[in-house]
Amino acid sequence: MQPAASTFPPDDEPLLEEPPGGRKPGDHSNGAYVIFFLLGIGSLLPWNFFITAKHYWVYKLQNCSEQAGQAPSDLRDYFESYISIASTVPSVLCLVGNFLLVNKVPASVRILASLFVMLSVFLVITVLVKVDTSAWTPLFFGLTLACVVVVSGASTVFTSSILGLSSRFPMRNSQALISGQAMGGTLSAIASLVDLVAAADVTDSALAYFLTADIFIVVCIMVYLLLPRLQYSRYYLRSHQESPSPATVLPGDPVGDEAEPGGTTSSVLLPGRPGVPPLRPILRKTAALGSCLFYVFFVSIIIFPSLSSNIESVHKTSGSPWSTKYFVPLTSFLLYNFADWCGRQITAWIQAPGPNSKLLPALVLLRTIFLPLFILSNYQPRAHIQTVLFARDAYPVAFTALLGLSNGYLGTLAIVYGPKIVPKELAEAAGVVMTLYLVLGLALGSACSVLIVHLI
Repeated sequence: MQPAASTFPPDDEPLLEEPPGGRKPGDHSNGAYVIFFLLGIGSLLPWNFFITAKHYWVYKLQNCSEQAGQAPSDLRDYFESYISIASTVPSVLCLVGNFLLVNKVPASVRILASLFVMLSVFLVITVLVKVDTSAWTPLFFGLTLACVVVVSGASTVFTSSILGLSSRFPMRNSQALISGQAMGGTLSAIASLVDLVAAADVTDSALAYFLTADIFIVVCIMVYLLLPRLQYSRYYLRSHQESPSPATVLPGDPVGDEAEPGGTTSSVLLPGRPGVPPLRPILRKTAALGSCLFYVFFVSIIIFPSLSSNIESVHKTSGSPWSTKYFVPLTSFLLYNFADWCGRQITAWIQAPGPNSKLLPALVLLRTIFLPLFILSNYQPRAHIQTVLFARDAYPVAFTALLGLSNGYLGTLAIVYGPKIVPKELAEAAGVVMTLYLVLGLALGSACSVLIVHLI
């Protein structure tokens, strides 16, 4: 899958595939591309399955009893905000730890360990589906948040490690990984919708839903073990291992300033303390793109799912299945994730604006307009802002589609450019740093979403 050719000023030229040099093995039957795509699906699968199972969480937090209305409304109404905070705070800590361990612990160990942790916790969540928690709802809520914390930390280590691993390969593999992340959201939304239609009981639906996640995590473990067996993968992994280690850099040395994207650096790399990559040159090279990535996800997490999933159909009182049962799953979760996947997939053919273009941060800042658009839609319940300016179902549908499309396209450009504008020896560490920008945006955005939701 090759990006389309284009003409740009030198500073704005998007990063395409690595230039051909020597005899490089081809990706037979797109095997590595498919593996990275599947690993991308698995990297955000836990988060997507947590937030998409809205009907199940509402049922559980209603004490699973006939007196559902007596359950603490704060747990139900703001559950997505609590999940967002519980998932992002440990992510920052795990990313810092992953950066420090990036050259000390092999990527295979970090990736497999994180996958097994996610699988173990999801098995616990699956078992709890059929357990009656009506007598201990607050404890179940706390246990669920604890599971979110553990899964989020493991998922962050997995995501940043696999992104760093993909940076050793041509850019199309990084694009496959990030496109797979969005497809994971789409598949989780479809699975939730199918279970909602097919299962008469909420717990039966949730059981099938979480079992799907368990099975897919096992699939991710299997395909990751297959990756180094491909000749194509062995070539790029061996090429990375033969590169000099970026243990220590001369003070003031402009690492990579003269290096081509993804290429080797002409700077002097000294043998020194192994394990910790030089952070300062990576931050200096990726600051602009990292800031764009931070703000893209800062705006997105404020709106999705805390705001968007609480926007109701203006025809809800009609009692139709569309306006009551399917409106939120279709117009919030499925539509956003599908639009996000489309935006990421477009980057396989179009990579503009380039990494040094001023248009990229301008487009990122323009997304701020989504905040008032969603607040003035039919968000419920409303305690302070009573004005509903966009009182038609078509408005939130259009807003959600544009939010997801712009998140996928602009976020993907920023995150795949980052590891490619530093020397090849620092690419894996740069991938971890770019993930840190993303998670910081999610963390701060999650905190702001709680505030905004309580102010509406």
